[in-house]
Order: sequence, then C-alpha cells, then structure tokens
Amino acid sequence: MATVTAALDVMGGDAGPAVAIPGAADALARIPGLRFLLYGDRAAVEPELEQHRDLQAASELVHCDVAVGMDDKPSQALRRGRYKSSMWRAIEAVKERRASVAISAGNTGALMAMAKFCLRDATGSTRPAIAAVWPTVRGETVVLDVGATIGATTDQLMQFAVMGAAMSRALFGERRPTVGLLNIGVEEVKGLEAVRNAGQLLRDADLPFLNYRGFVEGDDIGMGAVDVVVTEGFSGNIALKTAEGTARQITAYFREAARRNPMSRIGFLLASRTFAQLKRRVDTRRMNGGVFLGLNGLVIKSHGGTDAEGFAAAVETGVSMARVEVVEKINQDLSSYRRAQPVEVDEVARSGAA
Repeated sequence: MATVTAALDVMGGDAGPAVAIPGAADALARIPGLRFLLYGDRAAVEPELEQHRDLQAASELVHCDVAVGMDDKPSQALRRGRYKSSMWRAIEAVKERRASVAISAGNTGALMAMAKFCLRDATGSTRPAIAAVWPTVRGETVVLDVGATIGATTDQLMQFAVMGAAMSRALFGERRPTVGLLNIGVEEVKGLEAVRNAGQLLRDADLPFLNYRGFVEGDDIGMGAVDVVVTEGFSGNIALKTAEGTARQITAYFREAARRNPMSRIGFLLASRTFAQLKRRVDTRRMNGGVFLGLNGLVIKSHGGTDAEGFAAAVETGVSMARVEVVEKINQDLSSYRRAQPVEVDEVARSGAA
C-alpha cells in the first residue's frame, strides 16, 4: 500500500503534544507505510516523542515558534500565525504536496480560516463544509455541514449534497449514494425556504452521481435512512454534539446498572463481551475527525478535548480520505454539477438563504 505522509499540528487542542504524539503513535501501529511531519515547539514535543521510538523513526519534527490558541479569533490567528504557526505550517505542507493530509485538534475557526486562505476553495463560490462519518444501525452515514457554515444558501446546500455524495462514494463504494436534507419534517411544505428550494432543485436535477431521497428528520440519522445527510453548520453541529452526548449518557447508564447490586454485577460479567461490543459502537472517539470538504487539499479537524485514541481516529480518517483521493473526486463532481446547472436554476439556488 502506498505511503501516506500526514502533517500534524501537534500544538493544537487542549493537551497539545501530550495527546497528539501518543495518538500519532497509535495510528502508526495500525497503518502500515505511514509517515509524519510534526509541527510544533521542539521543547514541548521532543520529550513526548522520545517515549515513542517507532514514531520518532517515521517522523520529521519541524520547530514552530507560534501556536494558535483555542480562544484566538480567526482574524487574530491569521495575523499572528500565518506563515509561522504550527497550524499554518501543517496546512502549507498539503499545499506544497509534501503531505497528503493535515490534521489539527486546534481552534476550529482559525483552522477553517487558514485552510481556506492557504488552500482556497474548490469552486470559488462557496464556503467549505465540515463532514463527519456517523455510525448508524446500518453502517455509516456522511453528515455535513457540522460546523463550518452557519446558515447556508440553497446553492451551498446543493453543493454540500454533491460533496457528501462524492465522499460517500469514495469511502464506501456506493455508485449513487442516497442523499437527504435535514429538516423539521418530511413534508415538502416544511422548513426554511433555502432547504425547500434545495430539495426541489435536487429532485428536478436528478444528478447522475447522487440519489436524492427527500427530507429526513433528526432521528433518521442514527437509523441510517440515507447515505448522506445535508444541513447547515448550526443545526449540524447541534445534532453532532447531541449524538455524542447521548452516546456518553447510554454508557453511563450501563455502568450505573452494572453496579446496582450483586446480581447486576454477575449479569454484567456474563454479558461482558456483548457490552464491550456495544461500548465500542457508541464510543464517541470513533466519530472524531471532521473533514473539511470543498478545498484544494485535505484537512481534518479533531476534537480539541479528545484523548490519544480519538486523535488516532482522526489520523486514520485522514489517511483513508487521502488513499481514496476524496478531494479529487469531490472537485470532479463539483465541476460536473456546475457545468450541468442551467442558468435559471443557478439564479434560484443563489437567491435562497437559510
């Protein structure tokens, strides 16, 4: 399998190198042929790196004087950290093709601003979206946007549908992934104007690379009703955080039930294998690793408060995306979508705002 080089902003997140370095080491143990460019403060990174000799051998450490703070405003981060910060240097490595993917647990707004400034967006007409791979009862579903665009136009929602379908096809091999728009009901008359317009235009367009199924509701996501769920970033982020909180709640309920009395503890021990499988399926760390779509390069956002296991999952997500060339496939579909769109449809799409 081809070697993939991942550029890591090891200073990002709540714990910085204390999580990023062991997380990278875990990912290296699972993925053959993986190499790293590590960007961060040498004094902070080297003590952690010395504890992971295999990672040290597979990495190049690049010293950076500046680290973007978790509470920095995007404009402030761009002014202070452009060209110098560990976050910028990791993204720049993708632009210069020295790395296939950049991964950071740092400030989301700053990462988005730097990624768009450095890599530019693929179409010149829309903000990128953050896509998450969501575990469901049927397998996995792509959900976007989960935090990049707060309030999306009809045209942006349609482009999100195209990008999400391309990502689903690249990752899971679906020839024509099913797509649904997240709404407050499945009836065509419900929801914001931008969502209703996007639904009508997607239905009329009958695009060859996606199968539009209509509106879906929040409880349809976990059931795997469609391969791709499209929404704007405000609703998507709330849905994502709600799902993660519910998963932790269920885990807490099981722990509480197992400790209730001696019979409960015996039952828990007898069913320990089943509970272990369930725990893995609802483990929120498996959802870690939001993908920035719509850029001319691959950037992965890890949760800032994740642990090493979660950061390793973000690295694995990035490597998987790089190996299936998801950026190239998304850009091809976006170009096809733009060429096929009639002028009058384009005008209607651009007029709606969520």
